[in-house]
Amino acid sequence: MMEAPLSLRLGAETLTAPFPPLLAEAEHLAEAVIVGDHGRRRAGMGDTFWQYRAAQNHDEIRSIDWRRSARSDAQFIQDKEWQIAQTILMWVDQSASMSFTSLKNGTTKRARARTLALATAILLLRGGERVGLTGNQLPPRRGEVQVTQMATMLSKDNTEDFGTPDATGMLSNSRTLLVSDFMGNLAGIETAMARAADSNVRGAMIQILDPAEEAFPFDGRTIFESMSGTIQHETLKARDLRDRYLDRLAHRKDRLASLASQAGWQFHTHHTSTPAASALLWIYTALERRA
Repeated sequence: MMEAPLSLRLGAETLTAPFPPLLAEAEHLAEAVIVGDHGRRRAGMGDTFWQYRAAQNHDEIRSIDWRRSARSDAQFIQDKEWQIAQTILMWVDQSASMSFTSLKNGTTKRARARTLALATAILLLRGGERVGLTGNQLPPRRGEVQVTQMATMLSKDNTEDFGTPDATGMLSNSRTLLVSDFMGNLAGIETAMARAADSNVRGAMIQILDPAEEAFPFDGRTIFESMSGTIQHETLKARDLRDRYLDRLAHRKDRLASLASQAGWQFHTHHTSTPAASALLWIYTALERRA
């Protein structure tokens, strides 16, 4: 009678094991990137004071702050902070290829992708934005509870070899972040980007790569195998493949950058051997840009 509950508990503990470290690492990363409230402020309609500025010819007289203007020869206007929350949806590649790392005890692409996405969500939610996941997995909401729910969903693995961006659930005039190695079928990526452009969705694509995937440091007899084990290729002269591989990788990067540019998006490649904070800052800035 005790075997079923014990088994259930062990299974639950195994499933949730990655969750606390992921949340802790994302929180730590978010704290390391000091953006501050001013980072997302911009002038607009609202009740929160932002800054004083000198009055211009097009300003109405009733907008002048006479108390502040009395202390100077110039007239000043109170700018209010823009308070309409943005909606940002994310797709994070959970496929088997993302579990790769070439370094012993190194950071996998999957771990880096999850941490960056969750840290981005933490920063955005603290700025009052609505954040969720594409594919109608997690509708965009505000608040700290959303971080916990997102961390839970991002801790789930996918056994497929490569991931394809899920464009369902993207909202018109919103922002979207795609995080992947983008090593899968380009047709799927092209379809997702076309759907985003049709809905006037702007955003950022960040490609996560292991340093070995950039350098191709293989020589002699080598067996290349996908992380799921379903694809395998053996060669006796791995170095002979290097130039062709690097050419194809460069071509793929160019295509991804082109797709992003055509849709009014930003594209960036990040390596797991470099600090995560630099990538987080790039993401945050890219999501701020206006097309």
